[in-house]
Amino acid sequence: MSTLPSAGTDTPALATATVASEAFAATAASAAVSAFAAPPLGRRSFFALLRKSPDLVIGAALLLLHMTLIIFGPFATPYPYTEFHMTDALKAPSLQYWFGTDQFGRDVFSRVVYGAHGTLLLSTAATALGVGLGVAIGMAVGYRGGRVDEFVMRIMDGMLSFPSLLLAMLIMSSLGPSRMNVIIAIMIVFIPRSTRVLRSVTLGLKNLEFVEAAKVRGESAFWVITRELLPNALGPIVVELAIRLSFAILLSTSLGFLGIGVQPPEPDWGLMVSEGRQYLQTAPWLMFFPALAISTAVIGANLFGDGIGARLAYRGGRNDL
Repeated sequence: MSTLPSAGTDTPALATATVASEAFAATAASAAVSAFAAPPLGRRSFFALLRKSPDLVIGAALLLLHMTLIIFGPFATPYPYTEFHMTDALKAPSLQYWFGTDQFGRDVFSRVVYGAHGTLLLSTAATALGVGLGVAIGMAVGYRGGRVDEFVMRIMDGMLSFPSLLLAMLIMSSLGPSRMNVIIAIMIVFIPRSTRVLRSVTLGLKNLEFVEAAKVRGESAFWVITRELLPNALGPIVVELAIRLSFAILLSTSLGFLGIGVQPPEPDWGLMVSEGRQYLQTAPWLMFFPALAISTAVIGANLFGDGIGARLAYRGGRNDL
């Protein structure tokens, strides 16, 4: 927040507006910060949180499991994910091969673990970029309004007219299959959706007293957006990130399943499910374990998003969307 203008240059109305702005913004900021600054959880507090927000706890546990796979999984895999054991092709799960082997004798457990590293990091990067740009565009046009708002939102409406997977497929067909292009495709798919959400949030905030007071003080549009609107939109942004992460996992694995995402021999959960279809009757583990990884990651992100949204709403940390 900026310092108060000097008494010698203030009019009474400007001084009143400034004081109101500081008080209102401080209250709003405290509410937003309190949503994230919870005290450390003891045993009783953990079970109380589990009773109040089971979705949040279960979702966080599933995401933590996948984060553990990303960080420590490569050190625990018994075989390189590209190593062939042709004499052990299509072996069922056993003590030697925990998740069995595929048609080339590659260890499925190692490929699922390395697939987590690729799929989840790719999805996280695409989500962060797409939602970040959507937040910037949505808050800018929502605050500006007028013809700029109409022009930008009509472009976004045009992009929203395409189903997410179809738009991602069109982009991938133009750019070609690679990890970076998958990130770009998902980012472009997410921009109009996040823009619409944050524009709605901005429209609900821009006419409140603390924003009007900032305008009276002569603050720039950039200052108002970053210092007044953005802190009070943290709740919807966090929820949007969690929800979009689950969609990013589904989109990236869907592109891999269709053969236009991550290419062999890189382990990708969607690609592994696609390759295992022809062995569904004889080696169902080829589809089961990567599909289980996809479902737990998506469910975890969804539950976490729902739980954090309910928690922030309960604690006064976000506005209604």
